[in-house]
Amino acid sequence: MQATRRTFLAATAALMAAPIAARADSDPRMAPREEGAATAKNVVEEWFSFTCPHCARFAADTYPEIKTKLIDTGKLRWVFHEFTRNKLDMAAGLVARSLPPSRYLPFVDALFAGQAQWAFNQQADPMDELAKMAALAGMPRDSFDKITNDDALRTAMLAVQSEAEQKYSIDSTPTFIINGKAESGELPYAHFAALMIA
Repeated sequence: MQATRRTFLAATAALMAAPIAARADSDPRMAPREEGAATAKNVVEEWFSFTCPHCARFAADTYPEIKTKLIDTGKLRWVFHEFTRNKLDMAAGLVARSLPPSRYLPFVDALFAGQAQWAFNQQADPMDELAKMAALAGMPRDSFDKITNDDALRTAMLAVQSEAEQKYSIDSTPTFIINGKAESGELPYAHFAALMIA
């Protein structure tokens, strides 16, 4: 009994000492969502909010050029992270993370492209509009209701976000960690291109 208790206490201490992100990653839905070669010399981590107009504009106006010129050419790996600012951001993140990985980016793109309709439509319930977007991505309403009340995934997402907030002092979106250095705002393509390691 004594050995079992010591073993349990040792295991608990090791778990508490582990990085927050590592504990959150035990949920397969928290696996990285990224584009680009694993061998790319440059890495950008984007922290975005689904209800952020700046993030939506960046996704529409700047990211396509980055993808064509830097990601698709093997120079850059891009990692996506949700940053929750409100209940609607969280619901959208829970849905996005619960979709098959191949549907993650198309869903994110659809939410940004239709942001005015689902997030800021004064004539409709935003959660109902989000449920419609989820349905288009292949998630029925009963699954949507279950996932948007998934406390385990919510806790995992907030743990990863909290670690990033502390490490990089993130307080606005979009924020980009470019080769380890944090920068915020709608940065232009040229800014990213200039920081690439050859």
